[in-house]
Amino acid sequence: MPSAKEIKSSMRGIRDTMKITKAMYMISTIKMRKAKHQLEATEPYFYGLQEAMSSILFNFPTIRSRYFGETEGGEDEGTNESGTVKKGYIVLSSDRGLAGAYNQNVFKVIENLVKDMSDEEYELMVVGELGLHTLAGRGYNVNQDFHYTATEPSLERARLVSENLIKDFYEGKYDELHVVYTRMINSMETTVEIQQLLPLKRTDFIDMENAKIPRHLRKSDTGNLGDIEGDPNEYLIEPSPQVVLEEIVRNYVIGYIYGTLVQATACEENSRMTAMKSATDNAKDMLNVLTVQYNRVRQAAITQQITEISSGARALKKNKEKS
Repeated sequence: MPSAKEIKSSMRGIRDTMKITKAMYMISTIKMRKAKHQLEATEPYFYGLQEAMSSILFNFPTIRSRYFGETEGGEDEGTNESGTVKKGYIVLSSDRGLAGAYNQNVFKVIENLVKDMSDEEYELMVVGELGLHTLAGRGYNVNQDFHYTATEPSLERARLVSENLIKDFYEGKYDELHVVYTRMINSMETTVEIQQLLPLKRTDFIDMENAKIPRHLRKSDTGNLGDIEGDPNEYLIEPSPQVVLEEIVRNYVIGYIYGTLVQATACEENSRMTAMKSATDNAKDMLNVLTVQYNRVRQAAITQQITEISSGARALKKNKEKS
């Protein structure tokens, strides 16, 4: 059994650790609330972008864009020159540990996602130092030039990330872009999701079956779809619907990336809160056990001292009687 001094030293170390875990819990709480507030403050703007995109796609259905996986001739783009579809995965992890199973859940999804793919079929673009070094160390095809921190997400960082992604997609480096991030369902539950970022799908913005025909494309009395009823310039967009649509798509991608960054940060801090609370509770339990153990050792030491004093007193008394 350890001595009272050793137990007391252990209790002191646990109390110091508890101070750290409590502080980290409070910091994570503040950061999570801040992340949620940031997302709520920017959501109206990006919802407006979606509505603008839906309006252009609805009123100008003949527009074809690379961002929707379409060629100028209206055909969907197929595979690249090598005959394979190159997929890029933006993986959102953390810069630091002590966040419970947050990073491990992301790594498990990546492992299942690319286990049957060759390096020519996918590439990982990892946000977060811990995820970058871990996935690269495990031998996955990681883009080492894609290097961004996950701490304190901002629109500026989302813009930098998105510009590189859009450029690579537009130039044909990737046929598809997907985002792997953690989304918060509630304060107690999170889930790792895989969402396709590019190419976009028209059906996600307009209901092709239930949408009404735009006024300037309705059939006239002659029954010809090409005959325009009303003002053909009813929807005037400068410099052109094509240019405006592609600019909106770029801003939409920026907003989507920003939203996933904030969601991932909120989930990371929530996971860290849970881990720190669990660590604090475990430390309290250890302190209770050590306190009982310390009291027993201290009581045993006091009992032993009393026994020694009593034995010494009896021995002196006997010696005195003999003399």
